[in-house]
Order: sequence, then C-alpha cells, then structure tokens
Amino acid sequence: MAGRQWLEAGGLYPWKAALIFAATMTVAVGYLREHPFSTFGPANRVTTVRLALLALLAALIGEPVSARVAAAGVGLTLVFAGLDGLDGWLARTSDMASAFGARFDMETDALLIMVLSVLIWRHEKAGAWILAGGLLRYTFVAAGWVLPWMAGPLTPTYRAKAAAVGHMAGLAVALAPMVPFPTSAVAAGLSLLALTWSFAIDVGRLWRQR
Repeated sequence: MAGRQWLEAGGLYPWKAALIFAATMTVAVGYLREHPFSTFGPANRVTTVRLALLALLAALIGEPVSARVAAAGVGLTLVFAGLDGLDGWLARTSDMASAFGARFDMETDALLIMVLSVLIWRHEKAGAWILAGGLLRYTFVAAGWVLPWMAGPLTPTYRAKAAAVGHMAGLAVALAPMVPFPTSAVAAGLSLLALTWSFAIDVGRLWRQR
C-alpha cells in the first residue's frame, strides 16, 4: 500500500499487476510440454520471479506519467536484469536445461523490452519509433508463420543475449528521470540499432541454413 501511495498509482494498480502475472504465467504453463523434468526447477523459479517483477513494471502503463513512476520502472528493471543470467546458470548447474526454460527466459526478456519501450514513449523520452524494439521479437515470430525457413532452429549465442541485455540497459537509461530528452532518445536509439543488427544476423543465419 505504501509503495502504491509513493507511486501515486491508482487503486487498480495491484489488480493490474496480478492480472498481468496470471495471464503471462497461464501462457507459460501452456508450453510445459516442452519441459522434460518432473519438477519446475530452480532456474524456472527464478524466471518466474523475473516475470512477477515484469508484471509490476507492465502495470505502470496507464498510470500517471511522473518521475516517480519512471524511477520505479528503472528500479524494477535493474532488479530484473540482476537476476538475468542466474536462471541460465542454475539450469546448467542443476542439469535441468530445457527448451521450455530457454523459451521462458527469452520471452520474458522480450516482453520486458516491449513494456519499457511503451513506458519511454509515454514519458516522451523518445518518439513512437522506440516501439520497434519491442516489436522485433514478435515480428520475427510472425515471419516464421509466413516463411517456414524463418521458423528454423537457432543455437543461442552470447551475441544475441548481449544485444538484448544491452537494449534493456539503454532503455533503463532512457527512462531514468535524470536523463533528459534528447539524450534519452540517443541512448535508446543506439541500443536499438545493436538489437536490430543482432536480429539481422539471426535472419541471415536462418536464410543460409534453409
């Protein structure tokens, strides 16, 4: 309650966060058939915590635009990013790596980028072009429905992970209340270019192995 009052968020904020978390977890559970183990595993539990943080962040969309909301968004993103990589390490050390875990982690990251992009746009830290970064992953998936070769398997790379984390960092910098426009737009734009470059490399890899 105190946190919501500090944010000056509406009374629906906790319900929005709970609904977003429930909806995203319902989608995730639908893919459990890709999880080959009898238990959920420590890595997936960490990703679930990250998804809960993401729900708190996503629920900020629609709340009054303010420095406090932006600061809360940056704080949640920093904790989210701090846990990123821990789930992968836990999956490897517990010998419970799976296609489900990798997908769960990747889609959580992609949704964070979409949410941050919307918040930056609403706070007028960048133009509507910033939403392109959030849409990249979903455009990539949709292309696979139309072009079968785009749905081919891709081996995860540190380059792709670094580009995604770098874009999160650029978005967090852009959203920070102390970073003015147009500096915020430059930070977001440079990290978006790096993410776009990474996606272009993956498209090229799929084209060559089609």
